[in-house]
Amino acid sequence: MATHAATSQWEYREIALPRGTSRESARQLMTGAAETGHWELAQSRLFPDGRRSVRLRRRIYRVVRTA
Repeated sequence: MATHAATSQWEYREIALPRGTSRESARQLMTGAAETGHWELAQSRLFPDGRRSVRLRRRIYRVVRTA
């Protein structure tokens, strides 16, 4: 039997948020993506100039034929 990790890969989505985007607005955007597209937070960065960069990921399942 194959393990879970061996049969799946990750799909990534990068989102760049401009300066002045509030933490609440960023949270709402990521919550919406998580609920509708099954995305989860992989990385969040806040730059010194105020920009935010967010990387979301979701698992890709490959169907393996059994017969």
